[in-house]
Amino acid sequence: MSATGATGATRTVPRERARRTGRGAHGALRVARSAFVWLLAAFLVAAGGWASYDPVRDAVMAEGRERSTMTLVACGRDACTGTLASTGETVVLRQVIAREEGERVDVALRPGGDEAVRTGAAGALYAALPLMGALLMAAVVIGGGLRLYRTAWAMAGGALAALLATFALWI
Repeated sequence: MSATGATGATRTVPRERARRTGRGAHGALRVARSAFVWLLAAFLVAAGGWASYDPVRDAVMAEGRERSTMTLVACGRDACTGTLASTGETVVLRQVIAREEGERVDVALRPGGDEAVRTGAAGALYAALPLMGALLMAAVVIGGGLRLYRTAWAMAGGALAALLATFALWI
């Protein structure tokens, strides 16, 4: 809004300056919110990757790990015990998906213990479950916080496809 002075010149009312300042602050808040949501999504994915790193490395890399076939002897709710075909020693395979006694599974021994992890595509995908869960949570954050719905659906779809592949290959 402007007012006309005695000389006929117009001057700006202080309210206009306040309005412009308010717009700038609103823009800064939007940028800050956007940056916070991106950081939160990146933190979720990084935490999932960190949690998956060691198990995936044990399932995929052959360096320094004994690989063999394990014959399952006894299975409980969260683990199966069995013997390795190469050495005959008893090892533990931790998992939440029940297996049958007598099954043979390809495994790799984790360094420094009697714990085994499944190898191959099924083992790598199973070990990456924390990363897949983190991708699903980050998709919700990106879709809800940034309103980037296509990006969120793409992330969630990729994570769900990997989850389905994990359980299809595991069984």
